[in-house]
Amino acid sequence: MLPKSSYCKIRITVILMITAVSCLFAGEVDFNAKFFELCDNACVELARDNLHVRGKQHYRDSYSVRALGVAYDMTGNEEYLEACKKWSDKMIKLQNGMTPAGAYYMNYGRKPGETTGNWYAADCASIAQGVLSTAVRCPKGSEKKVYMDSVKAYADLVIENYIRPGGGVTDGIWSKYDGPWWCSTGIFGGLAFSLYYETGDEKYLNAGYGTIDWLNAQDLTKITPYTLEEQGPAMYMYVLEAYAAGLPFIEPDTARYKKVMARYDEALAWMEKMQVGRGGDNKWDYNTQWGSKSGGLAFHMYIYAKHVPDMYQICKEADKELEYICSEPINDPDKAVAENTFTQLMNFTMMSLAERLSPGTMYRR
Repeated sequence: MLPKSSYCKIRITVILMITAVSCLFAGEVDFNAKFFELCDNACVELARDNLHVRGKQHYRDSYSVRALGVAYDMTGNEEYLEACKKWSDKMIKLQNGMTPAGAYYMNYGRKPGETTGNWYAADCASIAQGVLSTAVRCPKGSEKKVYMDSVKAYADLVIENYIRPGGGVTDGIWSKYDGPWWCSTGIFGGLAFSLYYETGDEKYLNAGYGTIDWLNAQDLTKITPYTLEEQGPAMYMYVLEAYAAGLPFIEPDTARYKKVMARYDEALAWMEKMQVGRGGDNKWDYNTQWGSKSGGLAFHMYIYAKHVPDMYQICKEADKELEYICSEPINDPDKAVAENTFTQLMNFTMMSLAERLSPGTMYRR
């Protein structure tokens, strides 16, 4: 496994390469302007008191928070970091009242102080990634420790209670299904790899490997509950979180690595058929619950591109889709919750824009 210094050198090289590619394929949409417009709007959204408000699930915010971390790295603008810290502080305050201990409050389902009701590991893994993104950017050690302790409390809860033989992760306390699930496995896998990178604790690395191995063994066209036919973009958005965060820790030419790359090939072939910006037919409206995750698929394309010879072409295709989203559907209202002016599509598109403008910064490697 490579030391951290090697990841940093590789990251710098990749940033220079993809920056050059980005210049070649720059289209009509100003990605930089759109990204910072969304960042400024996200800061306003995160500052609102949305506690217990319908349609304001905390997992949504976490993707904006992660993108704001990149915006902070790019600019040094303290307003971006402050927005992340205030949101993370809210998550921790709510977490302190949750049962089981270490769980986050999702802004729906089981509330702080309650001991019954559904609580989902998938949504909470997204929240944890937002808190972790905040932690690693805090200059004060004492401040960082509070955020890191919060994330580790959640991760340890899952490792001790919700990982099943084979590495799959159940969705916490879900009355509908108690087996390992693709969504919770993918998102928690992404968190586990990132937490390993920041702490060096191999229990997180092993948990990450377990999620990859379980996902590699699944046929995503048949897996349930909630099928690819039903969820479409949401399935690949979440499953690939484990792969995107885990790739630097998977040795090339191993059986595990080959299966990972095969999964990416499968995912990109599926994306080509449904991404409207590339001439596809997306039956999931971009501003619906599942369709909104389409905004984050270009993020995964940019991540994958760094690991294959045809990087230029993949970046070009990702740009086409991102340009389409930023010029058309991102301006449309939320079809699920009409009063949401900051839509889910915006949350997930921020992830893609962040990776497009500052490759590797999202995962700091």
